[in-house]
Amino acid sequence: MLQMKKISLIFAALVLFCTYAQAQKAEKNYVIGFYNLENLFDTYNDPAKNDEEFLPEGKNKWTEAKYQKKLQNMAKVIRTMKEENGAWHALLGVSEIENRLVLEDLVMEPQIAEANYQIVHYDGPDRRGVDVALLYNPQVFTFLDSESIPFTFEGSSIDWIQSKEERDYFRTRDILMVHGTIDGEHFAIYVAHLPSRSGGKKGGNQLRDRGGEIMYEHSMKMQEKYPGIKIVCMGDMNDNPTDPSMAQYLHGKEYKEDVTDADFFSPFTSMLKAGFGSLAYQGVWSIYDLLLVNNALANPQEGTFGIRQLHKKGYYGRVYSAKFLTNQKGQYKGTPFRTFSNGAFIGGYSDHYPTYIVITK
Repeated sequence: MLQMKKISLIFAALVLFCTYAQAQKAEKNYVIGFYNLENLFDTYNDPAKNDEEFLPEGKNKWTEAKYQKKLQNMAKVIRTMKEENGAWHALLGVSEIENRLVLEDLVMEPQIAEANYQIVHYDGPDRRGVDVALLYNPQVFTFLDSESIPFTFEGSSIDWIQSKEERDYFRTRDILMVHGTIDGEHFAIYVAHLPSRSGGKKGGNQLRDRGGEIMYEHSMKMQEKYPGIKIVCMGDMNDNPTDPSMAQYLHGKEYKEDVTDADFFSPFTSMLKAGFGSLAYQGVWSIYDLLLVNNALANPQEGTFGIRQLHKKGYYGRVYSAKFLTNQKGQYKGTPFRTFSNGAFIGGYSDHYPTYIVITK
């Protein structure tokens, strides 16, 4: 009898241990983020790029020392986010980078080299000479394929204010799509830097609307091709999540409960309304650095990856506004500590805070 009781206790302990081990094994959390690097240019003259301001003899007197300082700063931000989360980003979209070379220099920075980030980048047609790209952790994300989606006007539903000639002349960043798997689940990641608001040019808001429309149409086709695929649309949208480009053309919804397979969950909508911001202009805070997820991530099937709540108040996004990234005094106190101010190099980080979400299962 005693022997049977001992065997039962051992068996119960083994069951408990296996259940615990299985639960631990099943708990996987991965960070997916975006960061506008604010003009990460090298010091070399590229005739194919509009980089004259970022040369040693250019307007910004962009020397090797300044470039190295910029790289170190960007690496520090990525490193400190890793320390906060306990793991490197699985996926990190970036914008305002000149070329692949600056990314190769960045991922080799001593502060982040151990992450072994791999790069997906295409040279785009932007007149400013900046592109978007994706850094991925190969220990987490298995790359399958990618596409540089051109910013065209064909098939648009928008009633354009701009003339056809103006649209034909227009050039901006392509939208990057990267397809791969995490733990066997298919993911499509879109990285965008939608047209700027600078100058309030006629029809500028429609250009951003078109960017949302392009991402939406492409992502819906990916859902048809890969049923159950998890999709993240990220980028510097130059619009708030409440603007038409995101809320109407990308079908961004504030609440997960309202999301269907034809929509995206927009976690930064409620955060914007609560006063959060990723950049400030003339005292007004906005969140242009957005991540939106499709229904498969917002309301996941049991046992698959889904977006994780990150804040006790129920928010699913994070604006990484660390103290060292923020001006502590002066006219711009409390706003992002940027690289340049009024044309002068001040050695800061970026005029945008990085943002991220976490997926879990």
